[in-house]
Amino acid sequence: MALRHATAIGRRTNTTLFLSRSLCPKTIVHHGSASSLICRPIPLTSNQIRLEYSVRSISGTTVEPVAPKNENEEKSPENWKIKMLYDGDCPLCLKEVNMLRERNKQYGTIKFVDVSSDEYSPDENKGLDYRTVMGRIHAIMSDGTVVTDVEAFRKLYEAVGLGWFYAVTKYEPIATLANAVYGVWAKYRLQITGRPPLEEVIEARRKKAETCNNSKICKM
Repeated sequence: MALRHATAIGRRTNTTLFLSRSLCPKTIVHHGSASSLICRPIPLTSNQIRLEYSVRSISGTTVEPVAPKNENEEKSPENWKIKMLYDGDCPLCLKEVNMLRERNKQYGTIKFVDVSSDEYSPDENKGLDYRTVMGRIHAIMSDGTVVTDVEAFRKLYEAVGLGWFYAVTKYEPIATLANAVYGVWAKYRLQITGRPPLEEVIEARRKKAETCNNSKICKM
């Protein structure tokens, strides 16, 4: 498997080493005194490789390895058209999110925001707090418009070329019926997925945040 181009730069020198796209070991081209490179690829998954190496004898300094980039790491599109606020702790929700995320690799129109994350900020999401976004699905259009319920799904699917899936929900009486069905799911989804009621989830989240603030250490 070809290794990505990696660069290591000495702390106190201008020495730059280049590891070409090839299997280790490989000859090092550099400016300065002689050096040696030990390179060992360790497979993590079918799409990931962790590169472990050490560089010695570069003008008496130590060069720190640069971690390879994970090509599968999700990128937030700069020109997103719609932001999806989703519950990352909901296993059934994640199945749909993952499907949309996969489609989004081609379109780059959706920005995904996990509301269950510690980093979730209402200020960055039209003031929508945790309780609100946990009650039902919310999405935010790039112009700031907030959409909910079946309309949110329709907009999200349209953003990745699957608008036909929810197209019929634009018309009555199907629109009313679809929202009613989704409302039932939204109301009981925590119980359906084996989680405590929303009030208990919120209280547990509050206590965890309080503990983190008091200890100044937060591990979610």
